[in-house]
Amino acid sequence: MKSRDIAAYVFLAITWGLSFLVLLKVVHAFGWIGAVTLRSLVAGITLILLAVVTRRRLDFSAGWRPFAVVGATTVAAQLIGLSYATPRIGTAMAAILVAAIPLFSMIIGQLWGLERITLRGLAGLLLGTAGILLLVGFPSVPVTPAFVFGCAASLFSSFSAAFGSNYANRHLRSAGSLELTSAAFLFGGLMTLPLLFAVPVPAMPGAIDFLYLALLACVMSALTYVVYFRLVASIGATRTISVEFAVTVVAVLVGTMLLGETLSAIQIVGAVAIIGGCVLVLDPFPRRAKAVPLA
Repeated sequence: MKSRDIAAYVFLAITWGLSFLVLLKVVHAFGWIGAVTLRSLVAGITLILLAVVTRRRLDFSAGWRPFAVVGATTVAAQLIGLSYATPRIGTAMAAILVAAIPLFSMIIGQLWGLERITLRGLAGLLLGTAGILLLVGFPSVPVTPAFVFGCAASLFSSFSAAFGSNYANRHLRSAGSLELTSAAFLFGGLMTLPLLFAVPVPAMPGAIDFLYLALLACVMSALTYVVYFRLVASIGATRTISVEFAVTVVAVLVGTMLLGETLSAIQIVGAVAIIGGCVLVLDPFPRRAKAVPLA
């Protein structure tokens, strides 16, 4: 990995890890459908305006269908599952289940022939999975139907993200990250817009709620997804999605320090295992082959 790829990876881990805290506030103010719809539309419009201001000519010559598929999966389905799950299962659990994305991506990538997973990468994914199991432990809330549905929604969100990323890697390699991100968010927002009739915004949000929405949409969605899709093009979908392991660690630490959630010794071991899995999957410091002396 190049130094800029590592920097992008760290930026995504920290920003998305903190986004769970902001997401809770936005869902509380706008509802779980409103949070997805408004977040997506604001993010998409922000990127279009950015292109206009910078006089960047956007190229959507790939056709609307592949952009719509990415919008339906990576944006609409993923964010709906996440927005529905997080208030029901908690920030830490939602972040932990998000870390299942690389496992789904590995399976999809193998089936589609997009990537070849090495033994080192497979070991990293297995180690990360073991870390997730250690982090989960016993849930801090009762195992109610709402909790089960929340976990299922979170796993659905993870599968949708993995599918959309691999689909973009397969069908939209020639598309720029700005085009891909703006179109995906606009399609995702338009697809979820009719659902507001079924799940309307609960009440008129306050000024601080709109500020949280702007932060979530413009920084934690628009900017991060541009960086994300550039990283997918640079190092591949599975290696990029492995950032979710690190996101889990950041989100759990945020929950511990800011939300008063407890973190056991076993969970700390799980966090270390997740970081170790990231290192194995990413292989940021590959060993150079030794020069063979000439006879």
